Amino acid sequence: MAALADPRTASDPTAAWTALITRYYDGCSAGDVDRVRETLHPDVVHWFLAPNTGSAAVAGAEHLARYWRKVARTLQARWVVESICATPEQAVVEWTMWWQPEGAPARVATRGTEWFTCADGLIREIRSYHQLRPVTTELDGFPYAERGYSVPGSEHSRLHADADSHGPADVT
Repeated sequence: MAALADPRTASDPTAAWTALITRYYDGCSAGDVDRVRETLHPDVVHWFLAPNTGSAAVAGAEHLARYWRKVARTLQARWVVESICATPEQAVVEWTMWWQPEGAPARVATRGTEWFTCADGLIREIRSYHQLRPVTTELDGFPYAERGYSVPGSEHSRLHADADSHGPADVT
């Protein structure tokens, strides 16, 4: 992997965060333990909103990378970064996870947001805000397509244009 810029020292922190976070999500979508792990600080902690299935925090780069491999395989999940706001020290993203609930006839979208901090140019902490439901969850009336967000049949966004090249095949 080409070295990613440290968001804390990059001349364009938003671009550095975008590169780091989209690489992280691409690894999550592909279930690629190595790709996910190379974006994470060894002492990373990922916090989840409760109540959710599996809402206990996951700590450690290896553990978190393997966790996402299991989730990606189980749910046929693909994450798409929709928007980002960043400073050198932290970033918050809106994302969509496209996935296949068991027995459901079609993929659904879980819309959420996560807050990231970094250390040594790697993701150090993630705080996740979403509720996983077996139906699409999104803002009522929000113009997703007009804003360049992912929509059914198009699991990529204006910001994360190649998201649909990572993760489950033949689902979009």
